[in-house]
Amino acid sequence: MAEMIATRIAYGEGLKVLAETNKNVVVLDADLSKSTKTASFKDVCPERFFNVGIAEQNLIGVSAGLAASGKIPFASSFAMFAAGRAYEIIRNSVAYPRLNVKIAATHAGLTVGEDGASHQMVEDLSLMRTIPGMVVLNPADAVEAKAAVLAAAEYQGPVYMRFGRMNVPVLFDESYKFEIGKGVLLAEGTDVTFVATGIMVAMALEAREILAKDGISARVVNIHTIKPLDNNIIVESAEKTGAIVTAEEHSIFGGLGSAVSEVIVSEKPVPVELIGVRDTFGESGTPNDLLQKYGLTAEKMVEAAKKAISKK
Repeated sequence: MAEMIATRIAYGEGLKVLAETNKNVVVLDADLSKSTKTASFKDVCPERFFNVGIAEQNLIGVSAGLAASGKIPFASSFAMFAAGRAYEIIRNSVAYPRLNVKIAATHAGLTVGEDGASHQMVEDLSLMRTIPGMVVLNPADAVEAKAAVLAAAEYQGPVYMRFGRMNVPVLFDESYKFEIGKGVLLAEGTDVTFVATGIMVAMALEAREILAKDGISARVVNIHTIKPLDNNIIVESAEKTGAIVTAEEHSIFGGLGSAVSEVIVSEKPVPVELIGVRDTFGESGTPNDLLQKYGLTAEKMVEAAKKAISKK
């Protein structure tokens, strides 16, 4: 069985590396450092850590000021607050002047679990994707999450990073190469392509194994960068398999499914099925129960794949 690690844990590990390797990196938190794992940075570099309190708009505003002064701020909070409460400040104070702020949002999606609908942010990818110039990263596992943090620090400009609370399978090893804007082909296939992001990547690999038992060959593509999207791998997948299923722990509106559909409709029209949260809020429950109830499972991905294939 694969090792299970939450991507928020890897975020903290990435910050520890940056504490030692990049003196311009500073970390800010909104009184959630133990949960967001920014405490890992504070422990080794307290002089470059700032707790602004429960004031997320100020969190982003202070980060913008630090970026304008030549620092590389990582601003951290739960996704509901980082992307939701602070949206206007991100838009006008960070993205509009194209400041070098990294927004690290943890506890995203349904897998926040028992915290309920008020904390289950399933709209953040859509919000951040629409902001001009914003890079949007959604890693699939701990290895990719740590690599994304290091890549974000090197990138010049605003970046939004999405991390989860729940432990998820480790898919990659330390030899894994991460590049912003490049999708990753995890498995070849001829009948349908799973284009997945975040925790749904592991489920796509599981769904591929289920389909193989029925003689169906599924390609699996990991999209860790929602924006800029790797259009080439999307079009290539459409050409090779003729059917696509997207999967995300996010609303079907405005996230990965929408982004992929935009490419397909203009470049290579093929049937596309979307797996995600379907125009509803979540509710309190265990992460696995919620994923089951809202259809974010390998079994639902198998059903969607067969439906997409039938439309060829």
